[in-house]
Amino acid sequence: MQISDTEIKKLLVQGGLRLSEPAELEEPSPRPTDGPLIKAVTADVMQMEDREDRVAELKARIEAGNYAPTGEEIADAMMRRAIADRVRA
Repeated sequence: MQISDTEIKKLLVQGGLRLSEPAELEEPSPRPTDGPLIKAVTADVMQMEDREDRVAELKARIEAGNYAPTGEEIADAMMRRAIADRVRA
């Protein structure tokens, strides 16, 4: 499942979190008290649609040979995926 920037921001807001620089972090993440929040966010993520239409679009573009993501797009997708995977764990 592709996780959009909008979905990531919504998950962060729901959890009362914000994006921060590593130097700003004072507590380990996840904090021991984050268990209920992680469970709630995980349930929300699991209920999201798989976006079959997006998968079909990308598959068609790959097969047609006109899908060439930039390095920045790949890195962005990797970061969004890492956030989503961490939320699910």
